[in-house]
Amino acid sequence: MKTLFLTTAAAALLVATPTTAAVVTLTFEGVGNQAAVNDFYNGGTDSQGNSGTNYGINFSSTSLGLIDSDAGGTGNFANEPSPSTVLFFLSGGAATMNIAAGFDTGFSFFYSANGAGFVTVYDGLNATGNVLATLNLVSQFSDNCSGDPSGDYCNWTPVGVTFSGIAHSVDFGGTVNRIAFDNVTFGSETPGGVVPEPATWAMLIAGFGMVGVAMRRRRMVAA
Repeated sequence: MKTLFLTTAAAALLVATPTTAAVVTLTFEGVGNQAAVNDFYNGGTDSQGNSGTNYGINFSSTSLGLIDSDAGGTGNFANEPSPSTVLFFLSGGAATMNIAAGFDTGFSFFYSANGAGFVTVYDGLNATGNVLATLNLVSQFSDNCSGDPSGDYCNWTPVGVTFSGIAHSVDFGGTVNRIAFDNVTFGSETPGGVVPEPATWAMLIAGFGMVGVAMRRRRMVAA
């Protein structure tokens, strides 16, 4: 295990489409410190018995949750986008994430890297089938950091990509032992992509209707 990572817009709403409402962001909060994520997001548990929301997403056993040392864990990082847990991958096997139902449009996340790497999106499970997208990552883990009191991995960069087709898996094999991730997002090229919830859409539609009524009333008064 690499010891470096262990402690020693209104207009936009008007043009948005409800089809992007399936955007899902994984923050890894609730995953145990140094626990394999496994089925935490798949109706099961991580390797320590913790469970999260069932999104039908499974991680390989090389996946690892790390909690910031400032929050009582062993993570040597700071300024994480959603405190205090991040995702890391160990060597020794596949470093994959499977999404059985699939997702489209885009994929994104924040990362902190002690070395260059890459992440690949596939249309088959277990990093098989056609490559839909690849994200190349650069080393930047300690660049221009401030704020959080401790942690060497303190620079978190957002990256994302759009693609055509339906993705069913993501391969993190080019990042093992040197890159951590947070706010892993499906369905958007922006990490943590925010879209209107159904109730918001209802309010927007109702609002549009009220605007239309007001305009008609104004026209009638003007006549």
